Amino acid sequence: MMSGAPGGGDMKSLLWFLIGVIGGFVAAHFLNKDPRGHEVLAAVDDRINEFTGILADAFRAQESRLAQDSTAD
Repeated sequence: MMSGAPGGGDMKSLLWFLIGVIGGFVAAHFLNKDPRGHEVLAAVDDRINEFTGILADAFRAQESRLAQDSTAD
């Protein structure tokens, strides 16, 4: 399917992306008002922090290995 203007599909995708992001913020705001929702969001936040911590540790370990390999050459 072709859009009327060049790049029109890109703008439509951007619009849907922004609607999704804004909708997510609104949903999180309402969830955070409820004590049970607050607990759920706190658990999600903990999992995200754990995941990003694991990624950061792996990145630093890989960076260290690469630095050691480059000095060994």
